[in-house]
Amino acid sequence: MEADIASRYEIPRTAQFLRDCAYNRVALQFPDEMLKDAAAVARALRRELASGGAGGGVRVFVMADTAYNSCCVDEVGASHIDAQCVVHYGHACMSPTSNLPAYFVFGKAQLDIHACASTLLECSRTSNKRILVLYGLEYAYALDDLRQAFMESCKSNSCNPEVQYAEVLCSVMSPSSSTTEENTIPQSSGTSCNRDITRNSDVATFLDNHYGMKCSSSTQKYSLGGITWDISVDEKMEDYLIFWIGQDNSAFANIVLTFNKCEIVRYDAIENQLTADISHLMKILRRRYYLVEKAKDANIIGILVGTLGAAGYLHIIEQMKELIKAAGKKSYTLVMGRPNSAKLANFPECEVFIYVSCAQTALLDSKDFLAPVITPFEAVLAFSRGREWTGEYLLDFKDLITLEKQEVVSTTEEARFSFIKGVYVEDNCPQENEEQSETSLALAEVTEKALSIQNQHNDAVLYKGGAMSSIDYLKARSYRGLTGEYEGPVPNSILVGRTGRAAGYSDEKTENAQ
Repeated sequence: MEADIASRYEIPRTAQFLRDCAYNRVALQFPDEMLKDAAAVARALRRELASGGAGGGVRVFVMADTAYNSCCVDEVGASHIDAQCVVHYGHACMSPTSNLPAYFVFGKAQLDIHACASTLLECSRTSNKRILVLYGLEYAYALDDLRQAFMESCKSNSCNPEVQYAEVLCSVMSPSSSTTEENTIPQSSGTSCNRDITRNSDVATFLDNHYGMKCSSSTQKYSLGGITWDISVDEKMEDYLIFWIGQDNSAFANIVLTFNKCEIVRYDAIENQLTADISHLMKILRRRYYLVEKAKDANIIGILVGTLGAAGYLHIIEQMKELIKAAGKKSYTLVMGRPNSAKLANFPECEVFIYVSCAQTALLDSKDFLAPVITPFEAVLAFSRGREWTGEYLLDFKDLITLEKQEVVSTTEEARFSFIKGVYVEDNCPQENEEQSETSLALAEVTEKALSIQNQHNDAVLYKGGAMSSIDYLKARSYRGLTGEYEGPVPNSILVGRTGRAAGYSDEKTENAQ
């Protein structure tokens, strides 16, 4: 049992990393499915550190039930115990951290190497495209063995197919030195995970070198879901057949939606079978287009903060605020942990929500919600006038980070056709300097005034999207909470409930006494 724990959770390698960096307070972050092994892993890690001469001064803390998503490094939880480093176990989105270094242990999911190599060989025979092998991070440990087994299969069958394998982005991630003061600049994690970006001009370089942009004169670098690969500048991703090893999870959905023009097959490592049916994921893409069209008609936008650790999240929130303001709409920023239908129902005035989260959890299923939830990329499509969807789809908000501020244009645009309402509509002109002129006292006075005003067109405001802010929505509601004031006659006072214990209430004792 101890040997299995040491192997699956890479105890010796983790201990060596902690010794080399001289960390004294370490947070171990586990997802729910691995939490059963947390105590055993912590004991094994302490024992390994002690055997290396550093165990006495190292304190290890176990973290679970993260405030947001288990795939992200929980820097907020780690800060509660003043951790110097986070060891993240299990599936990871590999979002750059803001303040703390992170060490990743992906785990080792079971994979039949020879069966997978045989399936890959058969796939290469039936396809006339080059094959690009992508995989979930839990199968990264088996990549070298798979490559060797595939080469042996090719030699025995006298064939030489063109197969390219993605590599793991990194196993150690250091935060950018500039994000400790201003969490706006993402860290480059291409070939060197410890490279710091300290100048604003490097943001443009990061965006150019990362996520499928040109990184040299002859190749393009792609990075998605913690894996990275290069292709020639003369080729496109559509020229490759993507061979995915793993489950039908959020990481696979990320691949399918990002490269929706590619031919994609998935090898199920549990069932040892190949499937090419991804129609259920393409339906998601069509629904996202519908949500974009619906968001165009919204006047009040809620920005949901879905991460407090991914580098650049504050920058993209400010960018979304500027985008919404430039479109003549009102935005409110909400921090509530993991969103659900009950939480969002407390904000009925918001007609659409923008979910700022990591790429792995960006697609929030909002079918049961009162208002749709879209991604920052979809918000750019919805609120940028004249922009059309070309089929490109981006889930990582770092792809959208720009240094230029949104220009607020006060001129009236021509009418826009709404596919949801079926008529032409005129968007509202942005109000310049509106946010700068508001103060907390003025907002309180406006709210108090709104509570005392009766709106004769409540239905139009509440159900037809007529409200331009939460104040307009509030004053149109017939019920505004327990104000203690009644417009009609005061109801008669009645006694509700009984006093005393269940064994004998006060009125029962009185009756017995008589």
